[in-house]
Amino acid sequence: MEIRLDTIRQQLAQADIELHISKKRVKNINFRLKPHVLMVSVPLHISDSQAADAVARRVSWAINHHPQVLEQHQRKQSAPSGLTTSKNPVYLWGTEQTFMLSHDEKMAYYRQQLSDVMPSLFEKWQPIVGVHANEIRVKKMHTRWGSCNTRAKRIWLSVYLPAYPIECTEYVIVHELCHLHHANHSPAFWQTVASAMPDYRQWHNILAGKRGQLD
Repeated sequence: MEIRLDTIRQQLAQADIELHISKKRVKNINFRLKPHVLMVSVPLHISDSQAADAVARRVSWAINHHPQVLEQHQRKQSAPSGLTTSKNPVYLWGTEQTFMLSHDEKMAYYRQQLSDVMPSLFEKWQPIVGVHANEIRVKKMHTRWGSCNTRAKRIWLSVYLPAYPIECTEYVIVHELCHLHHANHSPAFWQTVASAMPDYRQWHNILAGKRGQLD
């Protein structure tokens, strides 16, 4: 069953979707497709093999509908909030700056800062991890710090990362590069992360519980 679920996770990962399965006190198997995540709630009495069968039947549905979910999410995020002109504190690489920016100005500032450091950081970590990304991009992501399309070898980083110590960005880069070795979050994956960056937990813990999550 675990082998089969790993195969399903790899199929979904090709479409930038992570699989989350949880057993709950529900009557039916429920599926909820969110940006980059397929949430599955399984009744307590359902066996693991039955759960795997049910998920397998929804893989094509999830992959086909994911672009629509992303588009809807993007429209919601870009809808006028009336707050984009107010000035807010700015943190760069974990240090508060002496100026304030509106939301839109901050996003542009963070995007530029991240774009400036990404080439050198990828140049640093790709030889250590032993893989190279074909493409690296910055994206306004509210639900994750980074994502990796393993088939295209394309890595996205969240525009919000420059607010935190730069080592957090390095950790996200290492995390996503390691997905080019392992498409899942298996023990082998985490061992690869630890081998490349022994102190990764320190930076992982800073990001944990914040706005995003890792794919």
